[in-house]
Amino acid sequence: MSLDVSPALLAQAERGEVDEREFVDCVRTSLPYAWEMISTLTARLKVDGGDFADNQVPPPSEKERGQLLRALASDSIRGALQRHFGVRLAFQNCHRVAVFPLDAADGDSYRDFTSIRSQLLNQSPELRDC
Repeated sequence: MSLDVSPALLAQAERGEVDEREFVDCVRTSLPYAWEMISTLTARLKVDGGDFADNQVPPPSEKERGQLLRALASDSIRGALQRHFGVRLAFQNCHRVAVFPLDAADGDSYRDFTSIRSQLLNQSPELRDC
């Protein structure tokens, strides 16, 4: 899934001056499932506290899965989302996304979530094609 870039935002990019708020809005409207997922997790982290908030429910369709993969696989999109929401994002597979507070992003919970061990333990035959 590609971003739905407006002619005005494309013109900004061609000039070399891109307003990050407009880019984030483009991501919000182009990738609504990913946006809602990260927004909800961020809100849950702020309300519930704790080391992180994560999602373990697979997307309802390939369309939503594609949006999530697009948002998290792109360094520029992921970085803009992290700055916008004030969190650190971590990603294990086609749906296991977590948000961490910025000040805890280099802590034990983040290192554990992003470890090789956790990646291996989060695998199952059902997730092979995701």
